[in-house]
This record gives sequence, structure tokens and C-alpha cells, in this order.
Amino acid sequence: MQKKIILSLLFLTALISCTKSSIENDLLPNITVNETVNLNLPKFINLQVPGGSAYISGGVNGIVIYKLNNNEFKAFDRACPHLPVSSCTQMVIKNTIKLVCPCDDSEFNILNGSPLTEGITHYAREYLVTVFNANTLRITNF
Repeated sequence: MQKKIILSLLFLTALISCTKSSIENDLLPNITVNETVNLNLPKFINLQVPGGSAYISGGVNGIVIYKLNNNEFKAFDRACPHLPVSSCTQMVIKNTIKLVCPCDDSEFNILNGSPLTEGITHYAREYLVTVFNANTLRITNF
């Protein structure tokens, strides 16, 4: 009971402060993420336009990058946040606006990682994206 209250307070604080809104879980391991993406490479051509996306290695189960607008990007781990890591827990983008977990078809909002499926309480794990000289992204979790 006390753990639920603490988690609820943390969640509420995150929402109010407009920072990373996620409920931490112990299903996904904590690993260091420090990836650099050169947007000039052909494999990242989709990241040249808002709504474009790309997959890269890194994180727990790969990373998906999504371009919000001309200057902002989002990056989420592809690991389904509510399930232990396995071969089916690599999320994919559906209809350019959702991340979908193929194990149980649960859905997450690609703009903020929030769960869209009833009963899911964990957000997709989001990483910090820093844009350098308009051609390079740095994705980190520190």
C-alpha cells in the first residue's frame, strides 16, 4: 500500500512539473545510453520531416527516434515497459503515432510514451535527445 502511494506521488509530481512522465519499473534493466546519430546518413532520411521516424541500436531493446517538428525529436526504448525483455518485446511504430508491443498489442503514445491500452501503467522509457548543429543527435539517459 505504501509503495503504491509513493509511486502515485512520483507520477503526479512528474505530470505537474512537465518533465519526464514515467512510472519506473524493475522489469527493464538500467543501462547507460549514449548514442550519436548523423542525420545526413541515408538511413535517417525519414527524420528529415516532422512525423518521420527511425530505429537504431542501443538501449535495452533498440531505440526509436521520432521527429516532432523542425527542431525537436523524441527517443524511446523499444522494450515493452510492462513486460520482461524477450524476443517479442521490441515495440514497433504503427500509423506513425503509436508504439505497439507485438506480445500483447498494447499501445503507447509516441509523443510522450504514455500507455494507451487500458490496464497498462508504465510509460515507454524515454531518452533525452540533444540536437547539435542541426545534423547530429545525441541520445542519452544521463
